[in-house]
Amino acid sequence: MKYRLMAACLLLAASTGCSANSISEGPVETAQGLVSGAPGDIEGVTVFKGIPFAAPPVGDLRWEQPQPAASWEGVLEATSWGDSCIQNPSPERFPPNSATDMPDSPGISEDCLYLNVWTPAESADESLPVMVWLYGGAYNEGGGSSPFSQGNQLAEKGAVVVTFNYRVGSLGFFAHPELTAASEHGASGNQALGDSIAALQWVQDNIAAFGGDPSRVTIFGESAGAAMNGGLAGAPPAEGLVHRVISQSGNWMGLSIAQMTPRERVEAQAASAGTLAELRAMDAQDVFANIRGQGMIIDGYIIPEDLSVAFANGRQLKVDVLTGSNEDEGSFTGAFGPPATLASWEQGEGFRWGDLVELGRAAYPVTTDEEAAAASTMPFGDNMSWLHRQFAEYQAGIGQNAYHYWFKHDPLYDPDRADLGAAHTGEIPYVFGNLCAPRTYPGGSSVDLMCGNPDEEAFADMVSQYWVNFAATGNPNGEGLPEWPSVDQLGPNEAMLLDGADTGVGPWLGEAKIALYDAMFESRVAEPLGIASDEE
Repeated sequence: MKYRLMAACLLLAASTGCSANSISEGPVETAQGLVSGAPGDIEGVTVFKGIPFAAPPVGDLRWEQPQPAASWEGVLEATSWGDSCIQNPSPERFPPNSATDMPDSPGISEDCLYLNVWTPAESADESLPVMVWLYGGAYNEGGGSSPFSQGNQLAEKGAVVVTFNYRVGSLGFFAHPELTAASEHGASGNQALGDSIAALQWVQDNIAAFGGDPSRVTIFGESAGAAMNGGLAGAPPAEGLVHRVISQSGNWMGLSIAQMTPRERVEAQAASAGTLAELRAMDAQDVFANIRGQGMIIDGYIIPEDLSVAFANGRQLKVDVLTGSNEDEGSFTGAFGPPATLASWEQGEGFRWGDLVELGRAAYPVTTDEEAAAASTMPFGDNMSWLHRQFAEYQAGIGQNAYHYWFKHDPLYDPDRADLGAAHTGEIPYVFGNLCAPRTYPGGSSVDLMCGNPDEEAFADMVSQYWVNFAATGNPNGEGLPEWPSVDQLGPNEAMLLDGADTGVGPWLGEAKIALYDAMFESRVAEPLGIASDEE
């Protein structure tokens, strides 16, 4: 009866003055059918969970690019999460897998292409900026239901927030010769990017009904999600679906300076695993466990070329960017194996720097075991920060708004946990304003010490407001916030330092490190790919 009354109201609104229910009262009309949500965790926010944005990628649709979701009759009660995509739970790890190991985590299934919407809007005509989150997890885990990425706080600041599931591991990143041969584009792989594009198409088609503005869509993400965001910023099929990009700790090269992998290199390995029919007959969990995912590749369609070439030649999307990484990205790597010594550091110079050993020594002047232990985790984060500066400068070079940050704030850690500093994933609680939510691996800062802490909450309010401002206008600046210059207003060794009460412009990596990573990109990427240097 509720569905019939709603439909009648919609049909008669123009002639009778009958008005549709508010978004919070629902239901909301989407292209596939009506959906009803529930109150969010903050008053004034409504959340819709588990809305299908594509057909289940099962059976003959395994490894296909996503197909349209089926329509439904009546009202879909969007009040529970859709299943997370096939992945491995990690309940004994700290922090555990936030998509599978939380008290309210959904199930795990190959039928997993669902999204969630948090909106503060009461009506469809509010046209609020839209923020779409892509989770990290090394291309192997994650989900849109994770507590740390729930959008209540960002929605309260005036954004419509969308999270969604994309396929991971070998179910989400798998090129095979038979897939390529059957593709109208002569391409395969990057199914997870296809899922992302399908979710963004759903946003274009439906988000206005939730009070969002489809002409102001910002994708934001961290680690693998940031790498995918960098990929989408260079992906022709994403044209018109993305207007701004926030990339946290990753870009199209991944997490380090490198060429992208061409499809042809991984197809032969995939063919050796079996025919497509044989692989589709396997249990999905067995596929995930026994076939290695290929990661984001040059598939020939979504990613038509190495994106370093595309960006250097101005062929990327004309999108604004806010991009950066954390000072201690590599701190978690110190947990693997014994501390570096002077001898082990020197033994690794050739592997680490190749023919750039002298530049490496100038950038990291190590003379003692203690200095070696301290330096050993730095290159991971330093080269990542260099990647983000390049991303921002490329976008500024084609006339887009571009902002570069370096996150230096050290969160609080429980006394019985290692202090990882401004670690990988460490910025996420501040970005979402979710200091009271469980953390995501590996940046396991303290929930107890940070939840309700006035200084930490104030900094989270600052960071999340920068993010929402950028989504709204393409500029993070706003009343009461420290001034954030665009990248072309920064000196060559300056960045916007996000560092609690000390937030502001400050020194970046230093000339020696910048020279090292400039040279590394030139020798490992630019020269092999024929990218002209700035001096030419």
